[in-house]
Amino acid sequence: MSRDRRIDTHPAPGGLPDAGLLGERPRVAVIGGGIAGLTAATGLAERGVEVTVFERESYLGGRAGGWAERLPDGTAVTMSRGFHAFFRQYYNLRALLARTDPGLDRLTALHDYPLIDAHGRVDTFADLPKTPLVNALAFALRSPTFTLGGLLRIKGPRALPLATVSVPRIYRQLDDVDASSFLTDINFPPAARHLAFEVFSRSFFADPRELSAAELATMFHLYFLGSAEGLVFDVPTEPFPQALWDPLADYLAARRVDIRTNTPVDAVTPHAGRFRVEPGEESFDAVVLACEIPGLRKVVAASQKLGTAAWRENIAGLRAAPPLVVRRLWLDRPVDATRAPFLGTGGLPPLDNISVLDRYEGEARRWARRTNGSVVELHAYASTEDTERVTKQLDRQLHEIYPETAVARTIGEITLVRQDCPLFSVGGFARRPTITTPDPGVVLAGDGVRVDLPVALMERAATTGWTAANALLGRWGLAGHPLRSVPNRGRLPWLDRLVRAEQ
Repeated sequence: MSRDRRIDTHPAPGGLPDAGLLGERPRVAVIGGGIAGLTAATGLAERGVEVTVFERESYLGGRAGGWAERLPDGTAVTMSRGFHAFFRQYYNLRALLARTDPGLDRLTALHDYPLIDAHGRVDTFADLPKTPLVNALAFALRSPTFTLGGLLRIKGPRALPLATVSVPRIYRQLDDVDASSFLTDINFPPAARHLAFEVFSRSFFADPRELSAAELATMFHLYFLGSAEGLVFDVPTEPFPQALWDPLADYLAARRVDIRTNTPVDAVTPHAGRFRVEPGEESFDAVVLACEIPGLRKVVAASQKLGTAAWRENIAGLRAAPPLVVRRLWLDRPVDATRAPFLGTGGLPPLDNISVLDRYEGEARRWARRTNGSVVELHAYASTEDTERVTKQLDRQLHEIYPETAVARTIGEITLVRQDCPLFSVGGFARRPTITTPDPGVVLAGDGVRVDLPVALMERAATTGWTAANALLGRWGLAGHPLRSVPNRGRLPWLDRLVRAEQ
């Protein structure tokens, strides 16, 4: 339930309530079973469209999915890419999850988000006021790194875009500047930068020197200055498959959605007014490409008759962010009871955060109680070093920050390295692919796809999924689905007017 009375609501496009009224139900192939693809499949299936989901992996959920593993002693566990924050302003993602969990009871709140820097200084977002701008002032006044003097030295006029974000205007203002240079230009205090901005910018899996300042500003608007939901977020009470995607798969199956895991798609070929998904001979009336960046590039490169040459060339030029390293440890003793479920770090490369899974996830909690142990996870975003070296560094930093883990025995460990997140590089917005394509029967969805709303990460994936479904539903005269977002403008109208006057 939203607490922000100023959220933007985009009503559902009108049309027929069910594709059965068309005489023949359209068939749609959704390529990719992550958040974007599952959202698009839901939007289409709820209007009676016949949907087939093709997913390369053995599991659903994409980068928020999970799969079965075993510890050395044979214990079955669910592995994933780890911690994801389901913020209260993720309206469109939460609308998807509410299909199977109306009260969102399979999510639980984490009320604190402590951040620690290299000097041991800790900032926290707990118990801050929810009112935008007031929340930023309160954070600054109590922060050990962001002093009042530092706040007063910020160059107000140059920092104005942070308080007046509107998409896509913010990209015209700041997309040609990198996030690090922008912070320097506005005289943002270096000590506070690690915690107030770089922790968030690295959640886009990019070094701030490579990240667009416009993307950083949009992020800060979404999570802080543009929303009255606050920085409280939820996490699933069980691993992602059990809490989120297995129930949604059942929901979709009840609506005749054919979900095919372990089924990669090589190419999409226009054929006799329809689209053939290869390998195979099946044809569909439309296609949703909801792959991650490397997968999208691969499919489009093999689909030489799809779209236009210029469009295919643009897709080929999309970049993935540097690798993400996830290291999960099953330890033979608990971490200190005072440790937060999630700790963000700033200025402590390569470590970006530490999660104690048994503090919030049921499967991990049950294992920890049975063994008197703990389940700890370490993330390194935008990692460019040798994996073995990063792994040793992460373990060493864990032992320094949580000394009790230094004497723990590791019962099990899994380390993942993935490089499939989109890179929101400087100047990249103009080349970012849109949901619609040169072919009206092909649409894109995913967190690397452009949508002109202040959304990011999982929420951008869900938003583009609903929007892609709406684009196809509109072709057939079927009713679409509503969208919501934080206000696509600053919270102070007079500041917005000032910025518009200077354009």
